[in-house]
Amino acid sequence: MSQSNTLNVQILDKEYCIACPPDERVNLESAARYLDSKMREIRSSGKVIGADRVAVMAALNITHDLLHKQERQDQDSSSTRERVRELLERVDRALTSDPLTTDQRQGEV
Repeated sequence: MSQSNTLNVQILDKEYCIACPPDERVNLESAARYLDSKMREIRSSGKVIGADRVAVMAALNITHDLLHKQERQDQDSSSTRERVRELLERVDRALTSDPLTTDQRQGEV
């Protein structure tokens, strides 16, 4: 594997060499910083001891946040679809209930 396809990241004072396509380097660096931050936060709370346990707790917290955000996004999308559907129905009702033809409307202008 060429050196350009690997990235060294530091997480909780430990260095990891990770295979990474060049176009994903920035995202992976960002993810590593985020994970490091979460793990440090958990470790500093003093409630979890051991790097493995800190990593598992960080993974659980991050996964929980991700699933919660996806659920909210799904609800927002559903709400938006329903709102658009309601607006389309109103437009359809308005167009079908107007007895004036296009020619008559133009004459009123």
